[in-house]
Amino acid sequence: MTNKTVTRVELADAIVREVGLTRQESGDLLDRMLEMIGKSLEHENEVKLSRFGNFVVRKKAARSGRNPKTGVEAKISARRVVTFKPSPMLKSKVEETS
Repeated sequence: MTNKTVTRVELADAIVREVGLTRQESGDLLDRMLEMIGKSLEHENEVKLSRFGNFVVRKKAARSGRNPKTGVEAKISARRVVTFKPSPMLKSKVEETS
């Protein structure tokens, strides 16, 4: 089994094949959808896509860490991170293919 990265262009081409939109329309649709997801996450809203999964912004507190090469202690600042939790349907599809 080969691992392959699916690009934005390939997703837009799949929309062309499956939905029948023009290449320009499918690219615009995909870009707009990704932009809307990004803006929702910027405002710390959870994004739920049924049968796919949830994107959630989590706050991580500041902590001290260690440089693995040198062993020198370093401060890791507080930050927000995006996490993804797949739906049970997506999990089962992935498990079927392994």
